[in-house]
Amino acid sequence: MGSSEFSLFQQSPKKRSVFHKAPSLIADGFLFVGGASMALSLVWALLTFINPSTSIDNIITWSTGGCGPDLGSDPSEPTFYDDPNLSYAFGEEPMKDWDLKRREWLKLHPSFAASEEKVLLVTGSQPNVCKNPVGDHLQLRLFKNKVDYCRIHGHEIFYNNVLLNQKGTGFWAKYPLLRASMLAHPEAEWIWWVDSDAILTDMEFKLPLERYKDHNLVVHGWWNMLYEEKSWTSLNAGVLLIRNCQWSMDLMERWTSMGPQNPDHEKWGKAQKSLIKDKAYPGSDDQSALIYLLIKEKDRWADRIYLESEYNLHGYWLGIVDGLDKISKGYMEIDREVDLLRRRHAEKMSLFYGAMREKHMKDRGFWKENVRRPFVTHFTGCEPCSGEHNSMYTWEACWNGMQKALNFADNQVLSRFGFVHPDLLNSSLVSPLPFDFPA
Repeated sequence: MGSSEFSLFQQSPKKRSVFHKAPSLIADGFLFVGGASMALSLVWALLTFINPSTSIDNIITWSTGGCGPDLGSDPSEPTFYDDPNLSYAFGEEPMKDWDLKRREWLKLHPSFAASEEKVLLVTGSQPNVCKNPVGDHLQLRLFKNKVDYCRIHGHEIFYNNVLLNQKGTGFWAKYPLLRASMLAHPEAEWIWWVDSDAILTDMEFKLPLERYKDHNLVVHGWWNMLYEEKSWTSLNAGVLLIRNCQWSMDLMERWTSMGPQNPDHEKWGKAQKSLIKDKAYPGSDDQSALIYLLIKEKDRWADRIYLESEYNLHGYWLGIVDGLDKISKGYMEIDREVDLLRRRHAEKMSLFYGAMREKHMKDRGFWKENVRRPFVTHFTGCEPCSGEHNSMYTWEACWNGMQKALNFADNQVLSRFGFVHPDLLNSSLVSPLPFDFPA
């Protein structure tokens, strides 16, 4: 107890009154104020020498300015928002010169400077109460999953539950929303549509946006299946990244011209069916329409479209859910071997540890399908809101699959809060994580 480390916390046997210290404290105070005044005078002299118009107000404003977006002012100069002819909807005036209009807005709002990293996730559901008794509960959990991912990665999110075009129902409901989102968020470089029944099942995975720098639309798919087989499953339009630019506006105008708001809607369904032999749905759907455009108007669109197949931007749930427990064990094996991956950390640090974990997974040869976490698990055909699932599956299979996928993703979030679902089929049960888990 007599060591020097403890002496700092021991009281001196000779206690001095605070009054005896007063003269010393006053002298120290004068020295501090004098030094600070001299430093400020030197800064002032230097700034006025460089710029004679500098005022003390400039210095105060400059020194207290934030580094994030300026949400407290909007310049009075007119922008595209002040154009009375601006329409947020399809079928009226097509958008022209959007790149210029967006660039001018960003010039007036430099704190929102465009960046490849700025993503707005857009999702939604029907306006009415779900027919399925557990449908609204599932919609809430599906939305929470997307909110969790966006919070971790710093993305914005918008959830919509109204039809912006009364004719644009079903497959087509998202396109009026995508256009309106581009106008409402000129600061966003990418609009990321995710179907409500798609679950983000790798909360640490970061979208490789740099890979898409020369492209404007990203969907999951394979070029050989598209051009050689002309298959309906050659791509999936339920999860997509679309750049906020004029090219995308033009594509969506052309794309939605095959939708139900067009009087020739039935004609387009027949044209798609004649081209895409495995198309089951008789009417015109958005996925078939995109395949049709890529085949029939390849020169106009294909160069700017990226078909992603290196990771699960869309993963078919039936081939994923039964393997989630095994995937969890693979990640736990890596965490047991690497001490730093077991370190408790703030949720804000998740991406740092996620990148570290990814490197170790790759080094061990675990970075491949059915061993790594699927990025998106898409419950196509389950229809959680209506309950009118595809006859290929039972509702029990859909329900259990969604529970497993949601809890698998939730465990990656809850672990930062010190808890985990020990059983992926039991959503209500959580257990505290012991220190240094899973050593």
